[in-house]
Amino acid sequence: MDKDIQTALNEQIRHEFTAAYLYLGMMAWFETRSLPGFGHWMRLQAQEELAHAMKLVDFVLDRGGKVELGDVAAPGIDFESPHAVMKAALEHERRVTGLINRVYALASAKNDYPAQVLMQWFVAEQVEEEKNAGEIADQLAFAGDSASAILVLDGRLAARQPGEGDGGEG
Repeated sequence: MDKDIQTALNEQIRHEFTAAYLYLGMMAWFETRSLPGFGHWMRLQAQEELAHAMKLVDFVLDRGGKVELGDVAAPGIDFESPHAVMKAALEHERRVTGLINRVYALASAKNDYPAQVLMQWFVAEQVEEEKNAGEIADQLAFAGDSASAILVLDGRLAARQPGEGDGGEG
């Protein structure tokens, strides 16, 4: 495996673990405010991010590369409202999209076809990730300070099943 590709994939592994850690923090924020549906949604997001990291780990190992895990910083989880949390989640997903696009561009520049195929899955996954976070953020913006609207959305998010809205693969 090309060393630049290996380095980029290892960095992306760290970003996926960072995302999982962020979503766990957001889950705790919601849970401490008696919004278990939002907490459930964030818990599943964290699990998805861990699965994404493992998908990358397995790919590096399958290609004979070396997995090098980096530090994961504690996330800032001091938010003013559910809407602020979801806006932060959407912003985070947009950053991740940019990071994935860079890895894909590198794989393309290096003619690493297996890495391109892998990253195409992540590119498609990010479209869904941004859509899901964006819809919830928009709904919270519509809800404003309406506790009843927030509680209705909380109930809807509680119904999410594992693997639902994750692009079809772990």
